[in-house]
Amino acid sequence: LSLKELHGIFPWLVENIFGSLDGIIVGWNLRCLQGRTNPTEYSVALDFLDPSGPMMKLVYKLQAEEYRYDFPVSYLPGPVKASIQEHVLPECSLYYNKVQFPSSGGLGLNLALNPFEYYMFYFAISLITQKSSPVTHHVSPSNSAYFILVDTYLKCFLPTEGSVLPPPSSNPGGPIPSPAPRSPAVPFTSYGMHHTSLLKRHIAHQPSVNADPASQEIWRSETLLQIFVEMWLHHYSLEMYQKMQSPHVKLEVLHYRLSISSKHHGSPAQSSYQALHAYQESFKPTEEHVLVVRLLVKHLHAFSNSLKPEPLSPSAHSHTASPLEEFKRVVIPRFVQEKLYIFLQHCFGHWPLDASFRAVLEMWLSYLQPWRYAPEKPPQSTEPLPRSVSEKWAAFIQENLLMYTKLFVGFLNRALRTDLVSPKNALMVFRVAKVFAQPNLAEMILKGEQLFLEPELVIPHRHHRLFMTPTLGGSFLSSWPPTITDASFKVKSHVYSLEGQEFQYKQMFGTEVRNLVLKLAQLICQAQQTAKSISDHSAETLASHSFFSWFRFTPSEMNGSYTGNDLDEIGQDSIKKTDEYLEKALEYLCQIFKLNEAQLTQMMMKCGTAQDENGKKQLPDCIESEDGLVLTPLGRYQIINGLRRFEVQYQGDTELQPIRSYENATLVRLLFRLSSVLNERFADQMDVLCSREDFIGRLCRYHLTNPHLIQKMRYSPMVNDRTSQNWGPRISLRFLASYRTLISLLMIYFIASWFYIGPVGCTFIILIGYFLYAVIMTFFCERWKPHEH
Repeated sequence: LSLKELHGIFPWLVENIFGSLDGIIVGWNLRCLQGRTNPTEYSVALDFLDPSGPMMKLVYKLQAEEYRYDFPVSYLPGPVKASIQEHVLPECSLYYNKVQFPSSGGLGLNLALNPFEYYMFYFAISLITQKSSPVTHHVSPSNSAYFILVDTYLKCFLPTEGSVLPPPSSNPGGPIPSPAPRSPAVPFTSYGMHHTSLLKRHIAHQPSVNADPASQEIWRSETLLQIFVEMWLHHYSLEMYQKMQSPHVKLEVLHYRLSISSKHHGSPAQSSYQALHAYQESFKPTEEHVLVVRLLVKHLHAFSNSLKPEPLSPSAHSHTASPLEEFKRVVIPRFVQEKLYIFLQHCFGHWPLDASFRAVLEMWLSYLQPWRYAPEKPPQSTEPLPRSVSEKWAAFIQENLLMYTKLFVGFLNRALRTDLVSPKNALMVFRVAKVFAQPNLAEMILKGEQLFLEPELVIPHRHHRLFMTPTLGGSFLSSWPPTITDASFKVKSHVYSLEGQEFQYKQMFGTEVRNLVLKLAQLICQAQQTAKSISDHSAETLASHSFFSWFRFTPSEMNGSYTGNDLDEIGQDSIKKTDEYLEKALEYLCQIFKLNEAQLTQMMMKCGTAQDENGKKQLPDCIESEDGLVLTPLGRYQIINGLRRFEVQYQGDTELQPIRSYENATLVRLLFRLSSVLNERFADQMDVLCSREDFIGRLCRYHLTNPHLIQKMRYSPMVNDRTSQNWGPRISLRFLASYRTLISLLMIYFIASWFYIGPVGCTFIILIGYFLYAVIMTFFCERWKPHEH
């Protein structure tokens, strides 16, 4: 095919591979394509889309002719789309000189992209636009063809060793050019007040066809990274995030939400509606999306850490450093930091309180630990001691202070609202505590906070400088402002550029956050106690199972209550894991915040870890009142999170309680009528017998009375005078309606028949045996006990 024909089918080919932007055309569905289930299609797709494969060769061939392809602005991330539609140019150089008005009769704005940009735009945005198709087998995102291709492209265009491979060219006489400068097709302003000059610098420094090879090398790397960051992270605008930090706006949004949830919601205030509508963007990241972003973060750390050591002479550095080396130096603070921070803030505030948050958590922890992806290997040691964080990472920690401190506070607020008895939730708390407890990390974070809180008067003329360095846009090849050497100013620049000048910083090691940590430690202790109680209860239940459990009958009493928990389905091993995670997490928190044993002991006393009369079950926190027990706010929190509960039991007349699943309904009703007739006819005689003080009286009281209702434990909040009811001596035959009792009698009769004992003789033996048992119980029981079968 000729180049003109290839140019015509290129958009169709890209759409059929990655799917259409509206999601109607699925394409090759790379996100669900796995080598384990579809090995042939999997290998063909990877070979075809490889950086040196046929598809990329076509891209480079079209790139040489400077073809352009329209990409609709309406499918760009929300903040970018809104700004372009308002004729405000985004700060990212990716959009410069590319926005075009629609042709006559056309609809909407378009971006004029070169073939490499067009291909990568579709590849990156397919992670967002393409919905996962229903499959019958489990799909692991990290094993999909899409995930592997992302990793391959990152390793090719952002190499940690060597330089970027030159693009294959069918024309040996010349390299593939980077895009040439283009005149703006529509008048645009720019984000912020400093980006107009930046745009001019970008146009002035944008490489042309005759640019040197080093510029062409860095152009592909920068373009790939900008596309990935824009498509995957730029779904929440910094301006709206900072606006939403205002207490006034938060109050408006709260009023709007309350008006929506109210039954009589009329038309809410327009300002509240606009504030909520602008912030609540429709985009919601998926777990797969977060995993791909984590892969990007990990590779960028490895890419940045592969930077060669700086030469001692500054003049030598300026002459020998390649563009790729300079790109490694600024890749994270300039291209990723701001958008990743806003992305994480939104996830921390809006992600469901379930175990799927683990993906967001691991992405955050990966960003916080660039030393894990450094080329040097830790020294091998026989003792598995945690490696101390080197002082050379102090600058990274200081320039990313909010990533460590504010997001840690956000995690604390999430952890305080989750059920820590769940093994998955306990594991997340353990992971965060373990990372922050690495030796020397807490000290460096504290040092960063001290630099931020340093008074302004200490550094003269600071008010003349701009807090914009970490977020400057434009091409990498544009000129840079002078390097800022003041460590304190760098920290302030980072914080104020992300949170705004009016931001009130909350110290991670301050009193307020320390109190949150103490609350978390208290919940950890409560969760440990709850897990231990569940474990003990499960062990007792297993030990008490009788032969009749084969018939699906449990030995629970009529007054028993349900004590199930999700841990019962997981098993004893997971309960032990939960306890280990929580114990280590508490230990790490003590190391980070210097909690001493006295504080922990006092906190555990306040926790109410003293067990009740049963030795295991604890009531929720409540107070005594004239109407019984009343829950406190702490008690409500304990019930909502499953930390404690009331043992709700039937406390009325046992003869009138609902028919159980292990009882025969017909027999229950017949035996109740028979018992009622006997009790009415012999009521006076039973009263006389039970009032005697001799052995006969004690024997009758054991059989005919039920003092269990008088000796009721405080299992549920109830009116005090309800426990004073007593129904006196009576006969109860309801136990004969239990399937367990009936099967037991049948088995006894069946076994007796082996010894040639008839039904009458067997019945006589049963009655004699029970009478002997009742006599022994009457002699040796010091207290009256209820008669239950």
